[in-house]
Amino acid sequence: MGLSSIGTATEGMQLCIFDLRRGQHEGQELDKILYFFPPDLPFSTQLSVVGLSEGLITFTRIFSPEAACEVIEAERHSHVFYEAEPDIWMVMIVEKSKEPEAIWRIDALREVLKEIHSLFIMFHGSIRALLDKEPGGGLTRAHLYPFIMDYLRACQKLSPLDECCWDFLVGKKLLLPSFCDCLKERRTVQMLTVGREAAIEVQTLVRLLESSAGNAQCSSLILFQDLLVSTTLSPEDTVNLFTYAVLRLTPLALSSGARSWSYLRKGNTSSHVTAGSTLAPSGSVSEQFYGSQDTSPAGDNRYCVVRPLQHDKWSKGKDGFLITDIWGVDAGRSDVTTPIVWLQHTEERMYLCAYQYKSLTLILLIPLSSILNGEQGVSTVKQQLLENASLKILKVEEKLSKGWGGENAYHVSGYRYLVVDGNRDISRASPPAKVTTLTKESFLALNRLREEVDAEKSRSKWDNPGRDKDLEVSIRAKNNAWAIARIIGGKELYMVLEKANETLLYASDAVEKFSNRYCSGAFSLD
Repeated sequence: MGLSSIGTATEGMQLCIFDLRRGQHEGQELDKILYFFPPDLPFSTQLSVVGLSEGLITFTRIFSPEAACEVIEAERHSHVFYEAEPDIWMVMIVEKSKEPEAIWRIDALREVLKEIHSLFIMFHGSIRALLDKEPGGGLTRAHLYPFIMDYLRACQKLSPLDECCWDFLVGKKLLLPSFCDCLKERRTVQMLTVGREAAIEVQTLVRLLESSAGNAQCSSLILFQDLLVSTTLSPEDTVNLFTYAVLRLTPLALSSGARSWSYLRKGNTSSHVTAGSTLAPSGSVSEQFYGSQDTSPAGDNRYCVVRPLQHDKWSKGKDGFLITDIWGVDAGRSDVTTPIVWLQHTEERMYLCAYQYKSLTLILLIPLSSILNGEQGVSTVKQQLLENASLKILKVEEKLSKGWGGENAYHVSGYRYLVVDGNRDISRASPPAKVTTLTKESFLALNRLREEVDAEKSRSKWDNPGRDKDLEVSIRAKNNAWAIARIIGGKELYMVLEKANETLLYASDAVEKFSNRYCSGAFSLD
């Protein structure tokens, strides 16, 4: 089967998850497929896609056994690979646009796969653990299908006038990260800049929060609006909790029909991908294989499946704590069950308690092992938190609100920029409303520049493992704008200057001024 023969005009994107350890005997090939989108494609087509992907992985390992296959470019399709767990692969196949310029950045597509897997682990544990628990694969498929579909539908109830970068699935269309998103960095957090006095108040609040559970080793996350203020978690767990909080827990996420300005994106019809029908017909063979595709909370009746990404399932209680029935209801006390998450860094299961006061959202994570009497013990911790920290919460929210400059607080006149600190998984960018003023030519130039940087970083990773390579790339766009990238010491700066002078020297000087004034000279070449 040739690379360009996969898919048709109505199958513009396919996403599959499969296990190379399964289905190795004739007649059992279907066992290796754990998830496939769109699910209503014939099994013969699904097997062809997975079989081709498996063949490409095996073939590339001959030449590069230590480096996993990342992308295969065919005439009509791009095949994006991600080995989520040993021998468990996620593959996205996207149909190439007829546009002369690439509208997708491969690394951005791979980040979507990484995000799906990381969030899945946070709520359900590893895919391998689920397979070990129920070797038949039914339990794993019953968890993967509703989780990924909820992820793709995450913002479907926004205003029809708005489109969000989380809103991947709209009817039969998938909105993948396109060239218009090249000034965003998925799987990073956006921090709120606070003054010294506010920082001291926040540190005091963190101590009060984490002392609410007595001697238990708790962790916490504090957000103001959709920006991170404080965390005591590892960078990876911080990214996962922050992503979920912005999606489901912050005041903007709880507001009916509201949109999160920090992820706002103007529509881009060229990035729409036709993906066939969204759901398989009721009672189909595909439904029997993947489990029920019902969108009700119960999901597949054969298994108890928690669906944490469901929309409109969180609300604010009278005491300020956020509540949801996603994790079920305590029959003995008629109370909702406290959510449970799994931290990758400590490999611990934690109760998730979220409290909200105005624009401030507090997340307290309590080890399950430290709460001996379940929900009653969690209620005691919540009461202790209110007694210990209520006044400090009011004071911190007031200080942060006074110092908050609004959604355009990080706008720098004349610049459209993205700063990424890869060592800490932190990013800062021009406000989305300002980014949308860029022309298509500027977006395409920056997207092409980022592709070149991604390729160079990938080569450097294998040539010099453990060492960050410094890099500077500048591209002149068709509209005479400058697209510039500087990578220094693990930190990355991407910038578009549409009103710059014609000379590269002028553009370079503008970058130096930005670095010195807003980045403490981190990107200066002196």
